[in-house]
Amino acid sequence: MIIARVVGSAVSTIKVDRLRGAKLLVLRQATPGDEVFGDHFVAVDAVGAGEGELVLVARGSAGRHTPLTEGQPVDAVIMAILDSLEIEGSISFRKS
Repeated sequence: MIIARVVGSAVSTIKVDRLRGAKLLVLRQATPGDEVFGDHFVAVDAVGAGEGELVLVARGSAGRHTPLTEGQPVDAVIMAILDSLEIEGSISFRKS
């Protein structure tokens, strides 16, 4: 899994049947210190994340292992919303 920041949303009224109703969010990978980097990518939201939140994302074939995404052409899914991160004994992120 990777750490990412939700930076936007993607709306699609026409998509494969099993993804109807699925929320698509735009993300950028983030460091444990909450600095975003890299290209934007889209992930299916399996947990109800919102803009600005720090999340954990499963990418690649692991993105197809939720009830919402199983067997679908998905390569990124938001699996968790982070409340805090502790790295080497120090809190590097805490949700306000």
